[in-house]
Amino acid sequence: MSKSESLLRLTIPAVLALAGATLTGTAQAADTGKEQCAGIAKAGMNDCATKTNACHGHVTVDSSPDAWIYVPTGTCERIVGAHLVVVEVPTAK
Repeated sequence: MSKSESLLRLTIPAVLALAGATLTGTAQAADTGKEQCAGIAKAGMNDCATKTNACHGHVTVDSSPDAWIYVPTGTCERIVGAHLVVVEVPTAK
């Protein structure tokens, strides 16, 4: 494993912790500088609904390919196993 790959693997938990701590719910959907990143969310830590459930936090397995979290723009493409998604998030009325 290369040095940069090792560093990347160490940063993934930090990114997930930061995303979970600061980006709870759909209120941050309109935040600029964020992107929806799928395939990296821990069980129960997804930010919004997926095709298999109707609410955030309800994914039952780690790294579900359709469960996503908000991450800073440009971060997702650097994470092994992650992919960008564009999901319309309902806004509060």
